[in-house]
Amino acid sequence: MDTAEGKLDPGSPEHPQPFGKYLLLGLIARGGMAEVYRARSRQSGGRLYAVKCMRSQLAKEARFVEMFVREGKLAVLLSHDNIVRTFEIGRTEGRYFIAMEYIGGKDLTQILRRCQETSGRIPLPHACYIAAKMSEGLHHAHTLIDADGKPLSIVNRDVSPSNVRIAWDGQVKLLDFGIAQAMVKFTSEIGVLKGKFSYMSPEQIRGMPVDARTDVFSTGIILHEMLTTEKLFRGDTEFQLMERVRNAEVLPPSKFNRRVPEALDKIVMKALARDVADRYASAQELAQDLHKFLAPYRFDPKEMVDHLRSLFRADYEAEVAEIAACQRAELPTGEDRDASMVMTAQVIEGAQSVQLTGRASDEQLKRLVTPAEAASRSGEPVAIPSPVSGPEVTQPTNPGGPKGLWARLRGRFGKTE
Repeated sequence: MDTAEGKLDPGSPEHPQPFGKYLLLGLIARGGMAEVYRARSRQSGGRLYAVKCMRSQLAKEARFVEMFVREGKLAVLLSHDNIVRTFEIGRTEGRYFIAMEYIGGKDLTQILRRCQETSGRIPLPHACYIAAKMSEGLHHAHTLIDADGKPLSIVNRDVSPSNVRIAWDGQVKLLDFGIAQAMVKFTSEIGVLKGKFSYMSPEQIRGMPVDARTDVFSTGIILHEMLTTEKLFRGDTEFQLMERVRNAEVLPPSKFNRRVPEALDKIVMKALARDVADRYASAQELAQDLHKFLAPYRFDPKEMVDHLRSLFRADYEAEVAEIAACQRAELPTGEDRDASMVMTAQVIEGAQSVQLTGRASDEQLKRLVTPAEAASRSGEPVAIPSPVSGPEVTQPTNPGGPKGLWARLRGRFGKTE
């Protein structure tokens, strides 16, 4: 329920707060876009969810809501061990939300920061394993097809350390995959995307069409940073940073870490090739080369589990206790309050599709989940699944065009070619 100030009551294990069919058990994180809560459902036993609720002021932005809902329909279709599972997206009590699997652990931004604070590095086999698992999740999304066997041509375009979570048990998960495109589109327009420039590809900066190799480049940046514990692309100004990404002048990681062998240098530099034709053709190829490189190390993921828990021992123990308290919580009895609209994934004859449930009177949401005119205006590849036939993608011939990100920024800074 909402508090008197209009904010959502986060609840606690001692005092769960109803939110549609979920019961909120405490706030996990609060950001500029959304707030994330631990939650349980009466129908799912002890399973914990991470329920992400759009901040109320953003619900007033029709374009953001539209992208949020349409991209959420993509998220529920992605089912892979290395992508955080999205169970449903909808609106309840006037708030848009996404219900995902709860993954206890730390994101790569936190891990890299801790390594810098302790003058340490992520061990080389750990870095390669993480990058390989990221690549496997990306390849699944890149090659996803609809019920008719047509490729969806999904590109994440927001692969960054904050969107890679390492679980306490060693799982590697890509976060918010389906929602990333909506976030990037919206935040770039309101001018708060500066931190993301460091993980874009040269073609993204130029506003050119992108494909799976853009995500390969971003994965290469993260791998380079895991091996060196240094930011690959820096700049004193936004424009300077974008210029450096655009030029993609990269030194091999061995220049910063003598333990990186030549074979690994070659893998990293191929992923970071400036020209897309010189990069790995797919994330799967990158994953395969990393696994081949790892083979002589006889790497056991348990080593990464022990390392992560040692880096964050107090946080690990605290989160274990919090999870146990959430699972012991006594949920109040009573009927669930239905959401006005919910989208869930279901499998029909081997292919996943989206099922819409809720009150048919919610005309706003009905319009948002149908192929809208705005899909062609967005300038981004967009997944618009149908409950029956599966998703379709509108792919403009030139998504960047004269209004691409690079062109807009160039004009803003008064730079001419």
